[in-house]
Amino acid sequence: MMKPPAASIDDYLARLPTAQRAALETLRGQIRALAPDAKEAISYGLPTFKLNGNLVHFGAAAKHCAFYPGAVIDQFADRLAGFETAKGTIRFQPEAPLPLDLIADIVQRRIADNRRIAAERAARKAR
Repeated sequence: MMKPPAASIDDYLARLPTAQRAALETLRGQIRALAPDAKEAISYGLPTFKLNGNLVHFGAAAKHCAFYPGAVIDQFADRLAGFETAKGTIRFQPEAPLPLDLIADIVQRRIADNRRIAAERAARKAR
């Protein structure tokens, strides 16, 4: 029998093994510090930060943790050597987390992108 989806990020994290929970709690704190105005939610079944739309997601799978910053991964490809990536996804092991400076740069890029997109939408609506 499947568990119901997590109702909150705390609920999501509470269901994880200790190592994954610790790694993702650290990532959550880093994102919260970088985007203090972002709202926490569960979206697509994943812990999500929202600021002018979905900012970033993160989560855990059977054998790894993942950070989902969207289409900005190509812009950081040189700094992601050593991490498994796919379209919009960076996978990492709990004992080998993403560097804080890389997380900071990715989150700041996503904040800027979302701000630009929101401004463009507002400009179109104003016409």
